[in-house]
Amino acid sequence: MKSLAGYNLQFLIRSKVFMNFLNGEFTVNLNGIDHWVKVEGIENRTIPLIIIHGGPGGNHYVFERTAGPLLSQTRTIIYYEQRGCGRSKKPESDEDYTINHLISDFKELKRWLGAEKVDLLGYSFGGELALEISSALPEEINQIILSAPSLMNTDIQKMIQITGFMSIAPPSLYKEISMLHQEGMVLGDIYNNVWELVDPETVDSLLFENKKVAGRNRELWEESNMMNTGLMMNALTNNPLEVPLLFRLEELKNQTIIITGVFDRNTGIPISKIIHKKLRNSSLVLFDKSAHFPDLEETGKFVEVIQNFLEAK
Repeated sequence: MKSLAGYNLQFLIRSKVFMNFLNGEFTVNLNGIDHWVKVEGIENRTIPLIIIHGGPGGNHYVFERTAGPLLSQTRTIIYYEQRGCGRSKKPESDEDYTINHLISDFKELKRWLGAEKVDLLGYSFGGELALEISSALPEEINQIILSAPSLMNTDIQKMIQITGFMSIAPPSLYKEISMLHQEGMVLGDIYNNVWELVDPETVDSLLFENKKVAGRNRELWEESNMMNTGLMMNALTNNPLEVPLLFRLEELKNQTIIITGVFDRNTGIPISKIIHKKLRNSSLVLFDKSAHFPDLEETGKFVEVIQNFLEAK
């Protein structure tokens, strides 16, 4: 893995001498933590499109083998995995995964890039984080692509996931989830219990409409040999921001496109419509053959919609 200490990436982007050198994987120290960063499509010399993964606590392994290479044919793509995720090192404290920590890491990444402005593509929780970054750095973000974005600490998203599982659950699981309601549990406890009840096959059915694509995704998950520790989810749940993102969305002015599968049972069309309604410069595109991952179930359309959006300005 390469190191670019002392180099300004934006300067090198303009230099044909270094273009081939810059495509590759790098270790970049952000706020004292070594982060995995990958650059593709440097020869396109576009505004960097930074890809923000979901989870929370996920990684880019699947995306960089599916939609990512197609996007890098026309755009300069920057992948990075968040602290403690995938191939990046973890912080010393299990509590150091808050939104403010993640925004601070992003600031350092952008400083390393040396770019005045960047575009963002965030999927699932990565879409929510992209909006948080844009809220914190409004003048430094150009355009935003959200794929199946989350609003994870909201009651509505918890309800969407619970009903999503019930919609695809076999009779035995459906009965168990129904019993949780009848026992009078509060929503948060029902939500946590449901996730403890479900098996991998049920999770695949929640996230995908196409079983073949779900199988390929799980193969890549296993091939990556990476685990989601759950530490980021715990820290984000225990340390919410004082003003939830939901109540700050109207402040964002960036040109934004929201991509959502009509069968999304994880974050769902309702979440995307809430975000779309509150963002003043947004458009919503529905993918009629996809659930939570349009990038996998309709890869060609996904890439085409993004390319057209970025090139339209």
